[in-house]
Amino acid sequence: MQPTLLLFLLPLLALASHGPLSRQDDPDGILTGPHTGQGTYYAVGLGACGITNVASDAIVAVSWELFDNYPGYAGEGSNPNNNPICGKQLQATYQGVTQTVTVEDRCTGCAMWDLDMSTSVFDQFANEAVGRLDGVTWNWV
Repeated sequence: MQPTLLLFLLPLLALASHGPLSRQDDPDGILTGPHTGQGTYYAVGLGACGITNVASDAIVAVSWELFDNYPGYAGEGSNPNNNPICGKQLQATYQGVTQTVTVEDRCTGCAMWDLDMSTSVFDQFANEAVGRLDGVTWNWV
């Protein structure tokens, strides 16, 4: 076997041979955590994942950067309804309160690890008058 081909195949074999992803397997930290960002809320409706949600749904929009770079998504120009991030669950925590929520949308005004929440999710963390929560931590479920 040629050395170049061997150098290419060895990392792939290592990935296939063990279980959950580690930081080495996921250098951008997209699939691992924890992540910390800001939390905001928005008026939900028809989201990037193709689902029409209502305010009482426990959903979030993730940053455009996370949405567009999620492993397995074809990226800009492809149908966002087919993004594998859609329907994924995460646990978000703020000041000792933890909620399990579902990714259903894409936030164009969010930084990488921010979460834009339905009002029912935000209301469990704080009064809407607060507007923005600093230090929301979250992990994939």
